[in-house]
Amino acid sequence: MPQLSTSWDVIVVGGGAAGLMAALELPSELRVLLLSKETAPRSASRWAQGGIAAVTRPDDSFASHIDDTLRAGGGLCDPPAVELLVREAPACVERLLQLGMDFDRQGEALSTTLEAAHSHRRVLHAQDRTGGALVDALERRVLERPGLLRLQGALALQLWIEAGRCRGLQVLHNGALSWLGARAVVLATGGGGHLFANTTNPSQASGDGIAMAWRAGAAIRDLEFVQFHPTALMLPGAPHFLISEAIRGEGARLLDAQGQSPVGHLSGADLAPRDAVSRALVQCMREQQQPHLWLDLRPVGRERLERQFPTILGRCRDLGLDPTGALIPVAPAAHYCMGGVRTDALAATTVPGLYAVGEVASTGVHGANRLASNSLMECLVFARQLRHIDLPAEGPTPGDGAPNNAAAMAPPAQSGPLGLEGLQGSIAALRQLCWQVAGVERRSSELGRGLQQCRRQRLELEQQELLRRSAQLSPGDVLPLEAHASTWLRQAHDLQQRLLVSELLLEAALFRQESRGGHYRLDAPAAQPFWRRHTLQRGDQGIGTEPVAGPE
Repeated sequence: MPQLSTSWDVIVVGGGAAGLMAALELPSELRVLLLSKETAPRSASRWAQGGIAAVTRPDDSFASHIDDTLRAGGGLCDPPAVELLVREAPACVERLLQLGMDFDRQGEALSTTLEAAHSHRRVLHAQDRTGGALVDALERRVLERPGLLRLQGALALQLWIEAGRCRGLQVLHNGALSWLGARAVVLATGGGGHLFANTTNPSQASGDGIAMAWRAGAAIRDLEFVQFHPTALMLPGAPHFLISEAIRGEGARLLDAQGQSPVGHLSGADLAPRDAVSRALVQCMREQQQPHLWLDLRPVGRERLERQFPTILGRCRDLGLDPTGALIPVAPAAHYCMGGVRTDALAATTVPGLYAVGEVASTGVHGANRLASNSLMECLVFARQLRHIDLPAEGPTPGDGAPNNAAAMAPPAQSGPLGLEGLQGSIAALRQLCWQVAGVERRSSELGRGLQQCRRQRLELEQQELLRRSAQLSPGDVLPLEAHASTWLRQAHDLQQRLLVSELLLEAALFRQESRGGHYRLDAPAAQPFWRRHTLQRGDQGIGTEPVAGPE
């Protein structure tokens, strides 16, 4: 492989739908580096089953889609952002069709389905693997883009900030720490769903983009709002595979251990908003002392199940379940983070030169509770806004890349709590902690205890020499690493970033003393009008609030 250039027009971090769309939509004359920490990215967008929300039918309307989004968002959606999403969505659908996205059809028309809290059938889909079909289509095209290099297996550690502007980032690649300069950096790193033990997210959804942005001084918004999907498959020893809500839109029903509906008391029952359904299931499981409840897919009908949901049926059958003939066990799991790095209508963060798209960003669209299938569309709409990116005339060059240390950095301890197994164990314990104290139901005392534990553990970890050396490395310097040190740094950095984002999440959840959307406090179970504000966290200012944007 030829030597990697150290200076780019734009570096995009993340290989899911948001990163791929960003790379495609950036002006064609720009030199773009598309960076992924995985050698074969398994993005959360690839796992998305349900679909993409857009007004495409004559019986639907922009006003209805906007109203549904605002109602689901619990008073914290920014109306200008919602308006942008809804009005740009049909053009995004056309763009996807041009790029080769193969949506399901009914005759010549695009097929649509109904999901929770939508008042019309407006969710476009590709069977039950819409995210996978989307990423496949975008990947095919991104490799054809002139001036783009895709670099996999390169871990972004920290952003390069100089004179208040993002100038590039630090990477761990090919056994060395080094710097890449850029006129702009776009974070498309996904959310933090894997911070929780029970989750539908892949392991790289660890919130690392949020951690990098916070350390760089960017504003982080509404991290307490986490959407827990009501129906993740719950089998001992098996992944918490998501059972799409679209299947309930077609007639599947939730049942408790007595064969009764655990959501019958909710307005909308099985298709009530996700936060309400998840809370009802958790409460029912607690009362009946059950580890899960049941989902009955049989009302959908075998023929429709086989045609529309083959991925779900296949995964269940691989695990020895037959959804066409018997109930399947389900329970809530962390699914989507509404909060993230605060951005404006052009996907710009509060740090000049730094942009964010997809689940890592807080655009103002989702509020306190995302409307189903708005997320894939949101990442596409705001990635397309990068067509209008405003770059400085020249980018920085981080130097000649000469090693600042002739000897490779020696590896840290290989055993004990700071060995690789110890770090992996710490990540597993942290995920259990987040699920226990910041899951579907939360309490002040538990949040405070978890916050102190995360902060203490992070500060101890950051005393390790290799983490300190990497944090203090000057732009332009290169630090070569021995093989074990490189492996250790990846694992330790993952834990460090997870601890920081968990700390920020717990701080926000403790700070918001009410219940709203995906944030439910048992010790403050009602929404309060004076809390109809976004939470805002900045490294230099602590935690505070900002008002919800008014209509344009």
